[in-house]
Amino acid sequence: MENNRLYSPKYVKEIIDRYGFKFSKSLGQNFLIDGNIVRKIVQGANITKEDYVLEIGPGIGTLTEELALNAKKVVSVELDQSLLPVLEDTLEPYDNVEIVHGDILKIDVRKIIDEKLAGGPVKVVANLPYYVTTPILGMLLEESLNIDSITVMIQKEVADRMVATHGSKTYGSLSVFVNFYSRPEIILKAPKTVFMPQPKIDSSVIKLNIKDELPDVDSEQLFKVVKAAFSKRRKTVLNALSSYGFDLDKEFIKKSLEEIEISPETRAENLSLEDFINISKILPSLNI
Repeated sequence: MENNRLYSPKYVKEIIDRYGFKFSKSLGQNFLIDGNIVRKIVQGANITKEDYVLEIGPGIGTLTEELALNAKKVVSVELDQSLLPVLEDTLEPYDNVEIVHGDILKIDVRKIIDEKLAGGPVKVVANLPYYVTTPILGMLLEESLNIDSITVMIQKEVADRMVATHGSKTYGSLSVFVNFYSRPEIILKAPKTVFMPQPKIDSSVIKLNIKDELPDVDSEQLFKVVKAAFSKRRKTVLNALSSYGFDLDKEFIKKSLEEIEISPETRAENLSLEDFINISKILPSLNI
């Protein structure tokens, strides 16, 4: 039975040979060939027969197949047109899967959720190409979509940055951004050997549990402060904010920080999400 599953290396090679498929480096195509990893992704995403799933980049349908076996309905968005006939073949046994051809960053995701996934909430599951990880996650988090969770295979270093806490060397603006919208957790580590072709680096599966309520703050203002603070990591938050171009008096920034009990000598990597929120609230509207 295992040999007939899409994650079987033998079966993957048969599919590739049958359709004359060529892996695209520009699209970052690396197919999963480890059944244990595939099952753990779906288990980690907590997919049940009540769930609507949005998948990004199904490839030949390896992860899609496992999702279809466990979910109520799966809509998979695939950019590579040459994979459409492959997916039509490999996923033919599953009547709860729909393939949408398009770029997830350009199509109307809200419309897909509304029209094809019962309006949500949906669980997003994906094996993301490394080069578009951040833009895709940024879009999914910022668009106020009816998403319950996002479970994605991404570059290990990026996953480590997302779950990093203040005070660690890997903590940065991405950490603050992800933690503003969600509660991230790494649920699985995946060596490069579980892919075909093998990438040069290892991966991790991260799950972003979307927050029901966001902090009461102007997010645009908040992320301007975060970007400015981390633009000069070695500088103190006072020097970083005063030299970024906000046209704020340095002494005013200093007094503002002291007013909310944040030392002007603190560096960005030692400021928590709550600290950044408090800073953004006490500063006037930032224009840059």
